[in-house]
Amino acid sequence: MYTIGQVSEMFGLPISTLRYYDKEGLFPNIKRTSGIRRFGEAELETLRVIECLKKSGLEIKDIKQFIEWCGQGSETYPQRRDLFIRQKEQAEAEIARMNRVLAMLKYKCWYYEQAIKDGNEERLRSLTPETMPEEIRDIYQYAHFDNFN
Repeated sequence: MYTIGQVSEMFGLPISTLRYYDKEGLFPNIKRTSGIRRFGEAELETLRVIECLKKSGLEIKDIKQFIEWCGQGSETYPQRRDLFIRQKEQAEAEIARMNRVLAMLKYKCWYYEQAIKDGNEERLRSLTPETMPEEIRDIYQYAHFDNFN
C-alpha cells in the first residue's frame, strides 16, 4: 500500500490532483486508514488508465463514466472497448499529424544546414523534389503531402 505522497512522486502528479480524482469517484474502492488514503495495486493501475485516457484527450467526466462502467461488470465490456477504440483512433490520427510536423522540421533542418554550407539559399530554391537527395525527398514529400489536417 502506498500513501498519497508516494503515489504523487511515482506518477509525477500533484497531491491535489489525486485528491480531486478521489473526490470525483475515480478510486471507488480506495482503502482508508484513520482517514488516510492507501493506494493499492488496483488504484495504481486505475491511475495508469486515467492518465492514459487524459493524455488521449478524454475529459474527466468521460473517464468517470468509464470507471462507473467498470463497476457495473461484464455487461459494459462493449462500451469500454468502444471508448478505447475511439481514443486509439484519435491517438493514431495525432501521431500521423505529428509525423508530418516532424518531417517538415527534419526537412527545414537539412535545408538550413545546406544554406549555411552554401552561404545562401540560391541553390536550394532551385531544387525540385526530383533533384533532392532521396532521404530528403521522402521527408519533403511526406511533409508536403497534406496541409497538416
